[in-house]
Amino acid sequence: MSVKDLVKMSNKYGANPEFVLAGGGNTSFKTAKELYIKGSGTTLATITQDGFVKIDRKKLSKMWSTEYPQDEALREARVLEDLMASRFPESSTKRPSVETALHDLFVQKYVLHVHPAAVNGITCSPDSEKTVKAIFGKKAAWIKATKPGYILARDTKRVIEDYRAVNSREPDVLFIENHGIFFAADTCAELDVLVASVMDKIAKKLKKKPDFSAVDFDAQTAAQTAPLIREALSSDGENAVVNFTCNKETARLASSYEQFKSVELPFTPDHMVYCRHTPLYVKAQATSQALFKAVSDGIEKYRKSFSCKPKIIFVEGLGMFCAGKTKKEADIARDVFLDEIKISVYALNFGGGQFMSAEDIDFIRNWEVESYRQKIALSADAGKRLDGKISIVTGAAQGFGKGIAEDMIKQGAYVAIADLNYDGAKATADGFCEVYGKGAAFAVCVNAGDEESVKAMLQSTVLEYGGLDIFVNNAGIVKAGTLDEMQTGAFELVTKVNYTAYFLGAKYASKIMKIQHECAPGKMFDIIQINSKSGLEGSNKNFAYAGSKFGGIGLTQSFALELAPYNIKVNSVCPGNFLDGPLWCDPERGLFVQYLKAGKVKGAKTVEDVKRFYESKVPLNRGCLPEDVSRAIFYIVEQKYETGQALPVTGGQVMLN
Repeated sequence: MSVKDLVKMSNKYGANPEFVLAGGGNTSFKTAKELYIKGSGTTLATITQDGFVKIDRKKLSKMWSTEYPQDEALREARVLEDLMASRFPESSTKRPSVETALHDLFVQKYVLHVHPAAVNGITCSPDSEKTVKAIFGKKAAWIKATKPGYILARDTKRVIEDYRAVNSREPDVLFIENHGIFFAADTCAELDVLVASVMDKIAKKLKKKPDFSAVDFDAQTAAQTAPLIREALSSDGENAVVNFTCNKETARLASSYEQFKSVELPFTPDHMVYCRHTPLYVKAQATSQALFKAVSDGIEKYRKSFSCKPKIIFVEGLGMFCAGKTKKEADIARDVFLDEIKISVYALNFGGGQFMSAEDIDFIRNWEVESYRQKIALSADAGKRLDGKISIVTGAAQGFGKGIAEDMIKQGAYVAIADLNYDGAKATADGFCEVYGKGAAFAVCVNAGDEESVKAMLQSTVLEYGGLDIFVNNAGIVKAGTLDEMQTGAFELVTKVNYTAYFLGAKYASKIMKIQHECAPGKMFDIIQINSKSGLEGSNKNFAYAGSKFGGIGLTQSFALELAPYNIKVNSVCPGNFLDGPLWCDPERGLFVQYLKAGKVKGAKTVEDVKRFYESKVPLNRGCLPEDVSRAIFYIVEQKYETGQALPVTGGQVMLN
């Protein structure tokens, strides 16, 4: 028995979404003198030994003989001071869980506190105490809902002492009304058996279960609605992130206000912390303008009532939109509110749902501990060049596109990795999320030259993030050859991917941007085509590519004129040759191989001869790199007085007149 076993136990239950959401839950291990408890701001699924706070149990026990002020704020502040003072010196930089004193009350060595929705189907029902006694008899203790923190610990002390006196044994299962469950055992193996036994007994009582299976929904209307909600929530230069969820349960709740009322208040403190005091329900409207007004009016009314903006918005007939200042915050709100929905359904097995009391809701609303927990859980970097910008980069599974996407993510953007090679896009997006955080990127399959596929790409992105600020049209193809060699099919393919696809991307990206402009006339948006130096000058025996790129600059200038009234800037970046990228270096289809075979470089006998020839044409003596293009993109986005331009990034190889 050791802290190492505590880590394993914590990771096991923390990784199970049926037990733990939003990094919540608590675990502890104790010896006669020490208590090791999860620190605030840590996540059970990934916690290590360093994530636990070492507490002196003798110092902690002095809390029970201390007279604390009657004033709630003063009392909780004093309790926090005493809790922090009970830490051993090696844990002096960590903040222990607010439930530390409660964990210490159990005599068993290991304690697990979690909030399974199935359990809370009982604890959040009107007759929860009777239900617990009916299912578990004398094997479980029960605590009536009360204020968390010191008051909960004090009530738990009384309940455990009463249980011990009546039953001549220690409680190993404790249910808390509207809060969750505690398990206690002397070994992790015993605890696992206990948890499995309790959950199995509850499962046998669940006749009604939530159904989160997919349903058909109006994706086009949802994708037009998300930007309205996003702009209504964005303020002070900050971009909100909004995701959309529609399944059988959320569709049912969105179908009418009567259905929605079953989740209109929080069941547990977690629902309130991560989803606000209540979700917002918005009636369907005949026009987008009317819907934006209804959403804006609802948000303003909400703000006046609760001094904050809602995170959960149901739109009648559509589904559930979840919002946050960051993607992480929006996704946590979604996951936690889906838990609220689960509880509302599970509670039907036990007489229906019972929300937290108005008194407890008001306490949580002003409790410093929950404000701290939310701040830690949802903290994010700020001050980056593309903070919160929702973006699409096509052709981003590899090459220039992948490098551009990564550089944009480093600067705070959320990026849809769009590519015909979905497996490659998924691997790229997953890799970015692993390095830069969950939600930083997501993969979407797109045939950039197919109109329906492009429409679906835009819808998927908007339903994932809530809107679109930057569209980078990067997908491209090269087919080199002489006039005699070039086949019509190859020529038309190059035109489709390099020229027609740009038209389709700009067409559907601008539709989303126009919606946002209508809601937020002062904001600016960007459509950026990754063109080429071959769009600035002809390319020998590469006319299909050069012609498509020349045409692309014509589109850029024309789109810029048309979209300027909507504050949509349209520009092209014209890179030099990415000589180290797969487009050039692929041993079978790369341009070095193609140009060697086409005889484009006179006297070249090897691929290396071709590469040296192209390097020698650049005054700065190297090929273009993705970071060179990314810097140009950042400039274009930040520059508020530039549109319709073709910006060379060629190392001086091609200079504008």
